[in-house]
Amino acid sequence: MIKSIYFIVFLLGSLYGQTFQIARIQYGGGGDWYCDPSSLPNLLNYLTNNTPISTYPEEVRIKLSDDKATQYPYLYLTGHGNIKFKENEIIALRSMLLDGAFLHVDDNYGLDKPFRREIKKVFPKKDLVELPKNHEIFNSYFNFPNGLPKVHEHDKKPPQAFALFHKKRMILLYTYESDLGDGWEDPSVHQDPWPIRESALKMGVNIIYFALSQ
Repeated sequence: MIKSIYFIVFLLGSLYGQTFQIARIQYGGGGDWYCDPSSLPNLLNYLTNNTPISTYPEEVRIKLSDDKATQYPYLYLTGHGNIKFKENEIIALRSMLLDGAFLHVDDNYGLDKPFRREIKKVFPKKDLVELPKNHEIFNSYFNFPNGLPKVHEHDKKPPQAFALFHKKRMILLYTYESDLGDGWEDPSVHQDPWPIRESALKMGVNIIYFALSQ
């Protein structure tokens, strides 16, 4: 499979010490885009200590309207509440994803309806597809035979992973009813036992590895 221009540049750059970064999307509408502040630094630290990937230890925060937004091929969006994209943000996100960027959207509970509404504005003709438990993303680095791990219980629903594709390339992953971001947080925040936190961190590694290698 031909890799995107973004990831070819990253993979070549890694030979010369380029570091992997995650860009968190700041959005309007009232939702707490900034939630789980320790999650991404902890995930990046785990990635550095358990894989060959070199990382920048802190998240980058961007607005989709920023000129620098196109510099980041790996995007992350989370929160509990409403999302509202402006027209220029819809156009920018569509362009970035079609040009090779990857977006991980992690529902932190309460994000589902506004996210589905807004992403339909970005890609009116694309539908989210649920990934089966044997999809490659669940085995890209660590093995998850049962698919997406469950971190926190909310509505007694099973965790589900949905994706959007463009020309067979996954451009967006949506993790629902799993709460991976909470599992990445400092242990003092939610008091989750290590096996649960580790499963969330390992799944985060799988998502990154899949995105970089597909």
